[in-house]
Amino acid sequence: MKLSIGHRLFASVLLAILAVAAAAVFLLRQNVLAGFGEYAVGIELDRLEDLSNALARQYRARGGWEFIPDDARADWIAQELARLQRQRADGVPASPVPLASAAPPAPPAPPAPPAPPAPPPLPPLPGPDVAAAPPTPPEPDVDPAPLPLARRISLLDAHGVWLAGRRPGPDAVLARRALDVGGRTVGYLAVARSARPSDALAYAFLRQLTSSLWQIVALAVLLSAVAAVLLARHFRSPIRQLAAGSRALAEDRFDLRLDAGRSDELGDLARHFNALAGRLAGAEAARRQWVADTSHELRTPLAVLRAQLEALQDGVRSATPDTLDAMLRQVLALNKLIDELYVLARADVGALDCKPVPVDLWTLARAEAQGFAERFAQAGLVLDIGDAPAAASVRADPDRMRQVLDNLLENSLRYTAPGGRVCLHAHADGDRLLVHLDDGAPGVPDAALAHLGERFYRVDASRSRAHGGAGLGLALSRRLLEAQGGTLAFAHAPQGGLRATIALPLEGDAT
Repeated sequence: MKLSIGHRLFASVLLAILAVAAAAVFLLRQNVLAGFGEYAVGIELDRLEDLSNALARQYRARGGWEFIPDDARADWIAQELARLQRQRADGVPASPVPLASAAPPAPPAPPAPPAPPAPPPLPPLPGPDVAAAPPTPPEPDVDPAPLPLARRISLLDAHGVWLAGRRPGPDAVLARRALDVGGRTVGYLAVARSARPSDALAYAFLRQLTSSLWQIVALAVLLSAVAAVLLARHFRSPIRQLAAGSRALAEDRFDLRLDAGRSDELGDLARHFNALAGRLAGAEAARRQWVADTSHELRTPLAVLRAQLEALQDGVRSATPDTLDAMLRQVLALNKLIDELYVLARADVGALDCKPVPVDLWTLARAEAQGFAERFAQAGLVLDIGDAPAAASVRADPDRMRQVLDNLLENSLRYTAPGGRVCLHAHADGDRLLVHLDDGAPGVPDAALAHLGERFYRVDASRSRAHGGAGLGLALSRRLLEAQGGTLAFAHAPQGGLRATIALPLEGDAT
């Protein structure tokens, strides 16, 4: 099943929002269950402010904790809290009531009769915080069921020693409130957390939160749909343009250009697409020009051969040596053109056959130039060969380099006006050897320099087809040098013609 970008965005945004919501609910639940009990105990301590003030006043009045009865320490805090609540209910200001245990000692009394049986447990204490509950043993710190607040209060001295109320266990974690008298801490009022004192509140809160979860889910779906629509609209338009552009390129329509005004990755992709379309358009134009030029260059010698053969067949001309020589020249020209096209085609696919070996390029270039000396003299040109450079050893294919030098010398011979001068000289430039071939007027226009070395390219006017050649020599020379790690560059010569510069890396052991 094919899913559109809009559907994928909707699903992605929805899942992301639901994941965030689920993580938030989970973390909230964990925090509520972990911290709600401590929060509730802190609130309970704040509600015992009256008890704290009453204990501090009694300590100040009696000068210590000796007023706490020894025989009722476990229940004394609950009784004191109940007394304060009754006073608050009756509208009586909270004030300490003298206890019998705190009165001055009485004179010795006769021995008392045997003590009666122990009284039953204390009756239920009034108030919501003092619900009925039987006395608990002092050792355990965690009860099997929740205890009322009155049964979870402990009174400790300044050193943390138990004085009254619930006796905490050795590992009990208590929430304490300091009792200060005269600027110093004389004790602590501590409240122990019951077995699960805040579970009911915590789970009630979580149940209320869960009841709103469906609303959160509905809102997440709505927000996901809106975000997906906006994002899909933001991305779908340039993607559709790219798809349409790709179809246009597949149909050989290279003139299409996309809107590249965006500043994101889609804008970069559109700009790259436009550059690719431009390159393809240029390649297609070059291909068509290549086919047209090749067919034209092949047609010319074939047309001459056909005309001469038809003239021989019709008896217009006879098979004289001159006629055969003219036909042979056309065949040789045609063969040279085919060879050059073949070499260029192999160079394009990286299959050009080169066998580089160490060679003295200056010696090779000078020998090739001297081989053209007679032809230069017949054309009324002066050949000037410079001095040998300090280093001239390069790694190249000698046969391919002779082919390059022959093409350049042939080009100078063909296009230099009579009376001109052709100069060959070389020098080392860092780790490269530069060989320059300068010819005389006529020169090459500035606009034409960049196109020299292109296939079938000829300079108009002075360097036209009338001088012969197919326009492949310079292109072939450049590709041969590039296959050997060198370059071929063109510039204006000092004597007004064209300068062709061969550059190749010097051998490492050259001196």
